[in-house]
Amino acid sequence: MKTAVSPPSEAVPQSSMLASRIRSLPTREAAALIERAVPGESIEALLQLNPAMVQAILRELESGPRRFITASAPPEVAAQWKRNANYPSDSIGQLMEPSLSVFSPDMTVGEAIEALRPLVRSAFVTYVYVVDSEGKLGGLVTMRDLLFNDRGARLAAVMLANPFSLAPQLSVPEAMKLTVNRHYPQYPVTDAEGRLVGLVRGAALFEQEAFEITAQAGAMVGVEKEERVATSIAQSFKFRNPWLLINLLTAFAAGGVVALFQGTLDKLVILATFLPVLAGQAGNTGCQALAVTVRGITLGDIKPGGGGALTSKEALLGFANGAVTGVLCGIAMYLYALAQSSPHAILLGVVVTLAMVGSCCISGISGALVPLALKRFGADPATASSIIVTTATDVTSMGLLLGLAAVMIR
Repeated sequence: MKTAVSPPSEAVPQSSMLASRIRSLPTREAAALIERAVPGESIEALLQLNPAMVQAILRELESGPRRFITASAPPEVAAQWKRNANYPSDSIGQLMEPSLSVFSPDMTVGEAIEALRPLVRSAFVTYVYVVDSEGKLGGLVTMRDLLFNDRGARLAAVMLANPFSLAPQLSVPEAMKLTVNRHYPQYPVTDAEGRLVGLVRGAALFEQEAFEITAQAGAMVGVEKEERVATSIAQSFKFRNPWLLINLLTAFAAGGVVALFQGTLDKLVILATFLPVLAGQAGNTGCQALAVTVRGITLGDIKPGGGGALTSKEALLGFANGAVTGVLCGIAMYLYALAQSSPHAILLGVVVTLAMVGSCCISGISGALVPLALKRFGADPATASSIIVTTATDVTSMGLLLGLAAVMIR
């Protein structure tokens, strides 16, 4: 026997305590909370969540509880959940809700209004969708058109024909580009044959895109997007520690560069003072280029074949910024070396200047190339990019400083 719940997915959102708690939890813990709750409360909470979050929670449930939850949901919602599960996790298909106000083109305005009367008592209806006998979307009718048109007029005569729709396979970022100038409250979703398979609310679409954007900053330093403030210490440790171990290995690479030039460093101990300055400046330059590149990939600003131009731009920016900071650091090194009575004060200033210019230039290139390369190989451009870029900048900056010193100062 099904648990009575209200209403289906087009209902006006009413925040429940359970839904509010779930929104602040990572997926696995949210699924555990749903599993422990009373079925009626679980369904009520799931109906208030972003459909993509619902799909993530359902995937975490064991098959038994998942079947029970699905069986307790309204039939049209359960059918939509099953349909959504066939699409990738970052696609429009995962955000779909069932279309409840679907009528034939031969229905009159008066008949549509009467059919809507019981529906609007429990659901929030934005548009009436007009489909043919095969389920293909032919048009939509706004509430205003229903109100002001003659009750005897056919929906086919008053509908907006061939409305804009989204494909379920579209990724959320791609859909955002298509809807940037179409701020509609909801969007119909049609398959390759034009059949209406669901609808996506504008609020759900923008909420999902906002979540993806906020997750990028963490992804660049190895923080999983599933981690939230309420994530347990043990789970956070599991998320973060593998990336920190990778970072430790990459740090050994930078340490290996220093070890290669141990003799130079022993001879010119003064260089150790400027190693962190050089690494920090180069690292910031690389992270700036990385942030701009990831943003460009997300917003679709980087067109096919545009990676080369972006890389060249970041190389020039790195060179220019490195020249400015390099001269300042070179002067600082010269004055510091004079204060230490070093006989190589001028050469040390030149070495620091050249090392800064070269490392900032290479850092800019790596900041652009790393996310572009990850995207080309099918990986998330933001995933731990910062760790890779930081390693490249550390190795380059330290290697250039010590290598130039070894060559130029005998």
